[in-house]
Amino acid sequence: MESQKFCQSCTFPIDNMKDRGTEKDGSKSNMYCKYCYQNGAFTDPDMTLERMKEIARTEMGKQRLPDHIIQQSINMLPGLKRWQVPPTEGKV
Repeated sequence: MESQKFCQSCTFPIDNMKDRGTEKDGSKSNMYCKYCYQNGAFTDPDMTLERMKEIARTEMGKQRLPDHIIQQSINMLPGLKRWQVPPTEGKV
């Protein structure tokens, strides 16, 4: 079975190039979907992890996905690249 690529902001599958966001030069992003990332920037730069969880639950619910699949995706969110907390510089 082929591994799937997921948006590193929302877990949306990005195996299909048409689902990928774009970089500043117009090329397709290898990490983010078209809903989260356009022209080299996040579409909602002030998005919080908690708000993303709410959106994911709502949008996946509209697709009538099973609750365990929705919960699995929500549980994955904190581990995605967008939501990683960078180490504090100069930390002792």
